[in-house]
Amino acid sequence: MSDLIETRLVTLDAHLGSTSTDVIKYLAQQITQAGRAASAAELAEHALAREAKTATGVPGGIAIPHCRSAAVTVPTLAMARLGTPVDFGAKDGPADLVFFIAAPEGADKEHLKLLSKLARALVKKPFTAALRAARSNEEIVALVSEVLSDAPAAPAAPAAAPAATARPKIVAVTACPTGIAHTYMAADSLAQAAEELGIDFAVETQGSSGSKPLDPALITQADAVIFAVDVDVRDQSRFAGKPVIQVPVKRGVDEPEKLLKDALAAAKDPAARKVPAGNETANERSTDSASEGFGAGLKRALLTGVSYMIPFVAGGGLLIALGFLLGGYAITDVADQYLTENTLFNLPEAGLLAYLGAVAFKIGSLSMSFLIPALAGYIAYAYADRPGIAPGFTAGAVAGFMGAGFIGGIIGGLIAGLACRWINSWTVPRWLRGLMPVVIVPLLGSIIASGLMFLFLGGPIAQLTEALNGWLAGMSGTAAAILGLVLGLMMAIDLGGPINKVAYSFAVAGLGAGSVAENPAPLMIMAAVMAAGMVPPLAMALATAVSPKLFTGAERENGKAAWLLGAAFISEGAIPFAAADPLRVIPASMVGAGVTGSLIMSFDVLSQAPHGGIFVFFAMDSTWPMFLVATVIGTLVSAALVIILKKYVRKAPARAAEEAKAAA
Repeated sequence: MSDLIETRLVTLDAHLGSTSTDVIKYLAQQITQAGRAASAAELAEHALAREAKTATGVPGGIAIPHCRSAAVTVPTLAMARLGTPVDFGAKDGPADLVFFIAAPEGADKEHLKLLSKLARALVKKPFTAALRAARSNEEIVALVSEVLSDAPAAPAAPAAAPAATARPKIVAVTACPTGIAHTYMAADSLAQAAEELGIDFAVETQGSSGSKPLDPALITQADAVIFAVDVDVRDQSRFAGKPVIQVPVKRGVDEPEKLLKDALAAAKDPAARKVPAGNETANERSTDSASEGFGAGLKRALLTGVSYMIPFVAGGGLLIALGFLLGGYAITDVADQYLTENTLFNLPEAGLLAYLGAVAFKIGSLSMSFLIPALAGYIAYAYADRPGIAPGFTAGAVAGFMGAGFIGGIIGGLIAGLACRWINSWTVPRWLRGLMPVVIVPLLGSIIASGLMFLFLGGPIAQLTEALNGWLAGMSGTAAAILGLVLGLMMAIDLGGPINKVAYSFAVAGLGAGSVAENPAPLMIMAAVMAAGMVPPLAMALATAVSPKLFTGAERENGKAAWLLGAAFISEGAIPFAAADPLRVIPASMVGAGVTGSLIMSFDVLSQAPHGGIFVFFAMDSTWPMFLVATVIGTLVSAALVIILKKYVRKAPARAAEEAKAAA
């Protein structure tokens, strides 16, 4: 604790310039002169880059510029009490108290906890008043040391769900890019405002010093959720279906009372934005993976890889389809020739459309070539953070080179991620810490993962991939229909949950190996998954239109939006219905989705696009009318079933009375 700040890092009542840049450069110089950073210029550059993302001024005349930088050798606090306040972007005016938090790239967890604790203390008026009244550098150091050495404050989120009360209930997640200051200040500001407003409140801080996930019971009871974040929310699907207010993290510090009131209003508004399911991203990873079971970690890593891979496949698949639309299917044979021998001012004999088709096809093909490296790279990222990306991409490229396909990419990414996490756990001398994330970990991780792929694993995996592709290519008739049925059932059983993601990931991962002429099976699987995923929201929309008295007012409003959501392959449009009545909505959805998946495979419908629903019909060649037919049939089946079940399958009396009251 005591090594974070010292008297020579404190400046009192000085004029350090007229801009935040001047102050940051001065404090970076102080840190460097104290032997705690290798380069003042590099440290200031990183802090100013962070400042450009979000101003670090907060209410009360305080600023907390902060960053992680490879230039920092020791976790450090530098403090200035300005004689002339300087604008750091706070709404209430310039700052006179400035704390520069400088953390190394590989700062240990204990130091990060202390840095975060200081940031939380700065929202407390008695502490900031004492800082302004201090008469010496030694007194400042003593005040900061006292705050950092106190027993940990009670967490903002209670450990267990509170007893049921009539008070409104709000949960929140706070997170900033560096996870040191704003994450915790926003959490504390929201907690204080909630107490004043009489709101039961719990918050999850997804910061650098660790994160304790909210109790699932608290999430279930919550009326709404606030995401005060500048990065993706980890495991966002936990909040699926909840009304949400999402804002930059700084607003959690500046306007906590307004955010809470907005959340209460959203809880009462049927048209309010809801948290979608199945929207996890690569940042949705555990902050304490060491305590995570292997199975849970593996699932998280695979979903992270697929999430980052999808944009490459989505853009690439649509561009390839656009190339076929403009230049015909023969464009695959002549695209390279057109692009090397011709230009816009020297068009090929086939004309402008053929040339543009070649451009679109080639861009799409190049985008698709990143499929396996991106999958492997971000699987490794899920285990080892940024140092794992390069070894993962490299292992994925090796898998592609050896013909090991997406299976090789998955295995290569797992090896790279686990190897990098292991290397990153080594205890190394302080002078070597700055090189670990940018040189040592990527170098050794690449050698281990790619070396194993070349020497031992690539060949056998390539043989397995070839056999799997052969099996899929030869699938027809009953076998294909059964596969479509199974995929359809999986897409509807949890509407964006783990089972849904397994089916979707299977389809997307195989898309890169598919082709209209030589290997259409993966394209058929993609079409089956997409059409089946459209059925649940479309069916709920149709059911609310046909039998509105069977649904509550909020459900009827959701049904109107579900038309567009279903048409665009956003299965989350059915979540409000499934959450309210799972035992009748989910079975009905599964039957219709299964029928659609089976019909798609039987009709040999192809889709080169992994998303978009009916809006990417041009990616389905001439089979797109049958895509619509299969989707409509499944929608009719599910809608009819849910109406029948709601009419003739009784619910518990208490629930039935509650629904009748809501409908009235």
